[in-house]
Amino acid sequence: MSDYSLFDIVGPVMIGPSSSHTAGAARLGRTAARLVDGDIVEVKMILHGSFAATHKGHGTDKALLAGLMGLSPDDEGIKSAFEIAKKRGLQYSFTCEDSGRHHPNTVKFIIKTSPG
Repeated sequence: MSDYSLFDIVGPVMIGPSSSHTAGAARLGRTAARLVDGDIVEVKMILHGSFAATHKGHGTDKALLAGLMGLSPDDEGIKSAFEIAKKRGLQYSFTCEDSGRHHPNTVKFIIKTSPG
């Protein structure tokens, strides 16, 4: 039998500080990346609600970017997502706007790919 910690049972194994703003954001990025054909060369992320309000403090920006590059929510590389993107030549930007009556943890991805 494997050893489990309370954190393995209670919440996701992740790079923190927030299950919704980091782990959830990394999953959103990975899902978006899986939906496109070709390699992502540029992405604009438009953040709404609490994502817009706390994206820097909770690491949402790094987590979204990391997920787009294929990193999982428990990957230590999330902390270095900006540096990894630079090495890969991935162009990215974040803007914040009120998108109306959407979930507070909403992001709109505008993705440009190279031919696959």
